[in-house]
Amino acid sequence: MDSHLPEDRDLVIPDGRQSLRAAEVQRGVGRLFLEMGFATLTELPLSTGRRADVVAVNRTGDIWIVEIKSSVEDFRADHKWPDYWEHCDRLFFAIPHDVPQEIIPAETGLIVADRYGAEVIRDVAEQRLSAARRKAVILRFGRAGALRLHGMNDPEAGLG
Repeated sequence: MDSHLPEDRDLVIPDGRQSLRAAEVQRGVGRLFLEMGFATLTELPLSTGRRADVVAVNRTGDIWIVEIKSSVEDFRADHKWPDYWEHCDRLFFAIPHDVPQEIIPAETGLIVADRYGAEVIRDVAEQRLSAARRKAVILRFGRAGALRLHGMNDPEAGLG
């Protein structure tokens, strides 16, 4: 291998809100959801002021949220995750392979991921949102995606 080329893990650029390890899990989750027919956004601000690590929407309007936990300590420090149920039909935790699966609450789904992909280890029962809440979340998702795309196309627009 050429010593001047970056290693695979050097190609992952975290967005500043997470560790490299969490960014790798996020990438794997994104790949899984793409295969499943979902579009995803990361760090989506919700109406409560919280930010969801990954929000996924499919063609029929199903909304799934994934909370990424990169370590046991990261999980133990988080008490806000139940609030995400107000904004999705299914709620999952995504963890790296070496985080013990037993710490993840049974009332959520479980995804194990790395930077190359992910697998749903435990599904979770759907809790359908009301039509009004679904519309609000999908509008937030669509606007955030459009603004991010605009920012990529016109970095000087002052959106960031």
